[in-house]
Amino acid sequence: MKKILIISEGETAEHFINRVIDAYTSENIYYIVQTKAKKFPNANPSRFKFYEFDPTSFYKLSNLLKMEFAQVMILMDNPMDVENTIKNIRAIKKQLRIIVLNKWKLKNEDSNIVMINSKQILSSRMLDYLPNVPVIAQNVGIGEGEIMEVLVPFGSSFVYKHIGVIEQKEWRIVAIYRNRKLIMPNRRRMIQPNDLLVMVGDPEVLKSVYRAIKRELGQFPEPFGSNIYMYLDMDLLNHKKMEKFVSRAIFAHQKFGRTLIIKVVNPSNFELLWKIKEYRSPNVIIDINYDPKGLESAFFNDIKNYHVGLVIVPNELFENHKMRSMLYDAHVPILKIAEKNLSLVKDASIILGDNRDLEKISSTIFDISEKMNLNIELYNYTNEAQDAKEQVVEHYTNLSTIFSKSVKIVKDGENPIKKLKRKDDFIQILPFTKKLTLKNFYSIFSTDSERLYHKLESHHQIFIPVQI
Repeated sequence: MKKILIISEGETAEHFINRVIDAYTSENIYYIVQTKAKKFPNANPSRFKFYEFDPTSFYKLSNLLKMEFAQVMILMDNPMDVENTIKNIRAIKKQLRIIVLNKWKLKNEDSNIVMINSKQILSSRMLDYLPNVPVIAQNVGIGEGEIMEVLVPFGSSFVYKHIGVIEQKEWRIVAIYRNRKLIMPNRRRMIQPNDLLVMVGDPEVLKSVYRAIKRELGQFPEPFGSNIYMYLDMDLLNHKKMEKFVSRAIFAHQKFGRTLIIKVVNPSNFELLWKIKEYRSPNVIIDINYDPKGLESAFFNDIKNYHVGLVIVPNELFENHKMRSMLYDAHVPILKIAEKNLSLVKDASIILGDNRDLEKISSTIFDISEKMNLNIELYNYTNEAQDAKEQVVEHYTNLSTIFSKSVKIVKDGENPIKKLKRKDDFIQILPFTKKLTLKNFYSIFSTDSERLYHKLESHHQIFIPVQI
């Protein structure tokens, strides 16, 4: 049986004692000191002992502290009274844990004294009622945002997604509230508009997830980053084709409307460099690296420092195995530009596979199609198993209603790769998974359309990482 000492004064203390009476545990006995006696008719006399005296009186308080208390809680209206009461307690009990309601920015270096800032608590609670602000559990766990609840808006990228296809690394959806009823999540559960999600995880990760849930169309390259990064390695590129590639990348940059960073490494053609420098503007940054050492670490530093959300590379750079692996490790979308006019592209073409990775990146696909004014085509090869594909088709159909964006479903017995080879005005979009970093030689006997991406390498392609 633990003894708890509560030193109280004022209205806040009175409210607190009433809450304790309503929620007390039979494992505790409460000794309550009041400067002015107030009656609490619901208090159980066997669990609540009341005293009336001034706790700043060392003599009176010392008599009560002859008992062994588990902790002391101080809720008083005068800062001087609080400080003197703490001094009295410390003169008798050096290590007793003290919890103080701090209304005045009082400070204390004692590790066994916890200062509860009342202004922070009130402002935090008021913040919970603002729209578009995540609600964070204050009194559970360590109270730093590792438990969060988020209302899913109608236009969210999470709407109509199955929980099983949402990449949950260092975070989890642990509960869903729908129409004021608790629904336990499972892999097949689909998220609906106005669902309230309760999530647990790393506080920084949850902030990113919150932004992803609240994101609507027109924000790409968010949530991956805010800027676009063009990477040119002159040792790996055909210099005669590079000028046209840069102009196509500038066209893509104008479509997405973000700051573009043109990164040139291993510069060797100074005439071409001067032409690239002509693109410099308030929204176009030219960054030339003359040091051939540490290019990989410099690349990852740029991704972080420039807050990159999309990397643009030419086809021959992506086909380099080492470069492709480095791009995968960046965990941002990659736009691979081929030797075709990007301005003539009309369709975003997606080949359905036997997994559901396309459901994970669906909101990004809709976002890109909105930014680039593209139609969405789903190619369903009917000679393969259809269970997973039908769920992906259902998901895209639901999203097309939300985003008012039509989706064309192409069902055909002909291999979609052969069909797309005869088509010119499209850009292929596909998940950027680890298997795409394997050397293309090993895909000769593969039937996986994603592994065979290089069969359409003469066309523009966008590779989207599956995680948030």
